[in-house]
Amino acid sequence: MTQSSIQSSSIKNTKIRVDIFTSPDCRSCSQAKVKLLQFISELGPDRFEYREVNIVEEIDYAVEMGVLNASAIAINGTLVFAISPKAQVLRNKLVACLAE
Repeated sequence: MTQSSIQSSSIKNTKIRVDIFTSPDCRSCSQAKVKLLQFISELGPDRFEYREVNIVEEIDYAVEMGVLNASAIAINGTLVFAISPKAQVLRNKLVACLAE
């Protein structure tokens, strides 16, 4: 196995990190979380690292990420959706991340 094929292999095995920013009693957060977990389950839970971030408890991290609203979603350390997107838009983004 060549060095470049080893690097390609390890890149493809890297999990996509998905953070969803929530707050207590946020209904849209609950809906976004259900959507996100459903897509992760469909696309392969072993391919994603999922984390729910309570913005009340982790306000510094939320501010650092540029989160202004609960139900925001970051992928691989970048805020991708400032608010929860439509289901198909979210699914398409996750699929695109897998293809990279």
